[in-house]
Amino acid sequence: MKDVMRSPRAQAAVRLALEEDLVSVDRVKSSPFCDATSLALVDPKAVATGEIYSKGTGCVVAGATVAKAVMRAVDPSIKVKILRPDGSVVKPHEPILEFRGKARSILAAERTALNFMQRMCATATLTRKFVDAVKRYGTLILDTRKTTPGLRVFEKYAVLCGGGTNHRMGMYDRVLMKDNHRRLWKGGNPDELDQAVVAARKAFPKLAVEVEVESIRECESALKEKPEWIMLDNMSCADMKKCVKLCKGKSKTEASGGITLDRAKEVAATGVTAISLGCLTHSAGSIDLSLEWRVV
Repeated sequence: MKDVMRSPRAQAAVRLALEEDLVSVDRVKSSPFCDATSLALVDPKAVATGEIYSKGTGCVVAGATVAKAVMRAVDPSIKVKILRPDGSVVKPHEPILEFRGKARSILAAERTALNFMQRMCATATLTRKFVDAVKRYGTLILDTRKTTPGLRVFEKYAVLCGGGTNHRMGMYDRVLMKDNHRRLWKGGNPDELDQAVVAARKAFPKLAVEVEVESIRECESALKEKPEWIMLDNMSCADMKKCVKLCKGKSKTEASGGITLDRAKEVAATGVTAISLGCLTHSAGSIDLSLEWRVV
């Protein structure tokens, strides 16, 4: 799992987040960043040490490297040590990372660092719950494109930290024919989905092709051309089992459509290759994190 901060998009998002919090239209001449409270009240020579930790149980760490990057972007002289790497499970009040540097700089970076981490940890923690629920079946837990605009790289990285698997990163790296595409496709007929697969492969021969189906009939139609993936959308477990049997040796299967943690095990038992879940990124919420430090 590569550090998310190697991504140019992640680096740009960190800069934008800091500018959002610390840069006014009229910049303070003495500094590129302006934390008015700290500039007014905190001794510029004050040095601080401290740590970031989770207050709750079962937190899966995600974004420790992002928090480090935020602090170093504000002040390269801040020393940051990651104690529990991304993907680790931490106990309440167990330090995730520790830092030492100018108090003003740490205060300026605090909220942005926590904002990234609290959301990333929540996604990683929720993902781990689903991964654990289906572990005995070997079912993959996939994310979706239902992400916060501009922050997808962080949210999908957090899914990896939780043991999940990334689906397509964007609309450019897989052909995925969903219901709205099918309604507009000139072939249109649910009994001719194989022809949609042919058209997709002709246009993008190097990309995997996936077709969303809503019935056994549609699954049989798409299977004639053996797309790499067939998405079983909002199907009963009984119909999923039948489709999985049809697809064996031909196409991988992805169950989709409002699958909850309580239902995940039942869906995995149908034999599907993967379960995709929008909730991992759009409904995970936030983990309660705290940054505590002292002036020395």
